[in-house]
Amino acid sequence: MKFAAILIAAATVASAGSASAAERVTDLDYLRASRCKGLATTLTGVVDAGAIDSFLKTAGGARSPMVLDRADSEFQKAKREARSEDRKARLTAELTGACSSYLGEPANVAKR
Repeated sequence: MKFAAILIAAATVASAGSASAAERVTDLDYLRASRCKGLATTLTGVVDAGAIDSFLKTAGGARSPMVLDRADSEFQKAKREARSEDRKARLTAELTGACSSYLGEPANVAKR
């Protein structure tokens, strides 16, 4: 009986917050958006890096330091990858495809 009460309390706390669970951007989405920003800053003219940066600023509010460090790592790794001529076509496709979901408001990402 105690286990059920603890489980219910934990679920209630987890779902509380400023945004509903459906509108919250996951850490994984945040990391993917950081990668997209790295690609967009290196592959200029394909996607507006400012839009992705705006997404990251809005969604980055209460991220743990570990997630923020990993996001920076993903950003740097994507920049290095995008400098490679043989990967440009694949990375441009990623930037115009998967990364397009990070060009809007963070609340819309959960709905896509």
